[in-house]
Amino acid sequence: MATMQEKTGEENGDEVKMLEGHIEDLRAEIASLQRQKEELNRDSMLHFEGAMLDALLIVGGQTQNRDEETVMFKLKEEVEELEKDLHLQTEMNGISVDDCKIKTLFSSGREWTHQVCVSLQCSQMVLQVDFQITETKVGRGSEKKIVGLNVVLDSDELQNFSGFLSRVEESLDLPLLFRTLRNFSDRCDERSRTFQHFQETFPSVASLPGGCRSEVMVLRRPELPGCVLFIHWAVEISTEGTVVPKINLLTKLPEQALERFPSQPVGGAAEAFQSLLRMLGAEGAVESVLRALVSPVGGRSI
Repeated sequence: MATMQEKTGEENGDEVKMLEGHIEDLRAEIASLQRQKEELNRDSMLHFEGAMLDALLIVGGQTQNRDEETVMFKLKEEVEELEKDLHLQTEMNGISVDDCKIKTLFSSGREWTHQVCVSLQCSQMVLQVDFQITETKVGRGSEKKIVGLNVVLDSDELQNFSGFLSRVEESLDLPLLFRTLRNFSDRCDERSRTFQHFQETFPSVASLPGGCRSEVMVLRRPELPGCVLFIHWAVEISTEGTVVPKINLLTKLPEQALERFPSQPVGGAAEAFQSLLRMLGAEGAVESVLRALVSPVGGRSI
């Protein structure tokens, strides 16, 4: 009996020691998390001033400011002012921020590394930009440097953007990305508006099988079955960020159509269209082709 009691006592003692060890581990983990929290609080305070800093101190319980209502009112005014600035920037550069997440990956007394994930939209183009910022405290200010840039584009224009995006990721040139994105998007919007306008103006001959964001407008005249013209309007972008629209007229003519225009070489249409582009611009050249298609043939108009 005594032996069993001794054995049970030893087992209980071992279990108590194990539980005490777990308790010590938990205490150490809690202390570590508390230190991390305090460091994060200190780091966050370094990046704010004025009403924002006062509000953070109140929320963090680091001050007993009696005028809490005034601080919060000033903070609200500051946030509203920031929202106005953001709205103005969006109107100026055409890029809106849908979401922004910032996570601190590393923090010390003088250096920080932040992971930034931003979701952006420019017209019909949606993209996500992920990058890291290393920040080093220098005197009263700090120096920031971008590292590890990654851009993901969710758009039908990806094939035109792939080479340029690779260069941006290598050079870490975010300003170039945003400037080019706006320019590229504007050119695509211009094409879309022009195509949609002419489709509505000349519905009997102009169609957009791929939608108004497509690169191709199809021109058909009902009197000439099998005779098709294509306006191919591409927006090309170089690796340096140069945006260049390229517009061409392509033809598809059956034998019976060629017989109706024996004096007009097929290859001459493309060259003539390029001449119109140089003289009239994109919209004027396309309109000239469309008006030629709807003009009377053989004394009849369609």
